Amino acid sequence: MKPTETDLAPGLLIALPKMQDDNFAESVVLLIEHGSDGAMGLIINRPADGPELTDVARSHHLLLDESITDLSIYQGGFVEAERGFLLHNSREIPDSIPVMPGVYLASTVESLDRILTKTNGANFKLCLGYAGWSTGQLEREIGEGLWLPAPATTKCVFDRDIGHSWENALRAAGIEPGLLLKSTGRQ
Repeated sequence: MKPTETDLAPGLLIALPKMQDDNFAESVVLLIEHGSDGAMGLIINRPADGPELTDVARSHHLLLDESITDLSIYQGGFVEAERGFLLHNSREIPDSIPVMPGVYLASTVESLDRILTKTNGANFKLCLGYAGWSTGQLEREIGEGLWLPAPATTKCVFDRDIGHSWENALRAAGIEPGLLLKSTGRQ
């Protein structure tokens, strides 16, 4: 069965062991858009090399709520790597669009300011850049066994257990990672 727009987005793409591109090995992508023109998503389990949230806040003259303890920024992808995308779970953040129930996307400094100063326990991830696929590219990669499409959950999207988020996403999709790895011949 060929995936259709409603089959994939919003949803997760979990990189399978056959993925040879180090940029995507063991990555979990929240697929935000998928259609006849291609696809767009954010890698949600790879901390970015470089600045922390405090650095970004300082560079934009924003305050940072002291209740925020995880200062990680994520490498959302390699397209427009300097552009920020804010995934969050607060309906109160301006300029946000719903991605799925309990997950919103924003990309303005005003939205970042609101989440950093008035989090009130909101979950969020700031991602730099995005992952993009041209027309038919993602479908080919799925057909080649590089990606496992899976339903997205807020638990997977906001998982902060980065060392285990790939395995957690596979388990949420009903796949035991150890069995998957053995079946591909990788140890």
